[in-house]
Amino acid sequence: QVQLEESGGGLVQPGGSLRLSCAASGSIFSFHAMNWYRQFPGKQRELVAVIGRGGSTHVADSVKGRFTISRDNAKNTVYLQMNSLKPEDTAVYYCNTLPSVSWGQGTQVTVSS
Repeated sequence: QVQLEESGGGLVQPGGSLRLSCAASGSIFSFHAMNWYRQFPGKQRELVAVIGRGGSTHVADSVKGRFTISRDNAKNTVYLQMNSLKPEDTAVYYCNTLPSVSWGQGTQVTVSS
């Protein structure tokens, strides 16, 4: 089964940027889509962005115009470029495939001055 590893999180000031990476241990091309999620403390994971096998994308209204999802099939990696970050973006960010596989550890994003 494909394993996923998220990276790129950290502490950033409001208005700053981060690029998250999701590296898969195997090919991601066969999956219908690759997704980014985030989880706030005490809440369920919520879908943030989706990229289809053909490259079509969708992002949640809460991050539209600020977050961009992309993929590099040759590197089996999916990215989430996050710009104009807000304190309310603070969460643990996860990626997963569609259909889903086991969750990785996620990467913590903290937006604070």
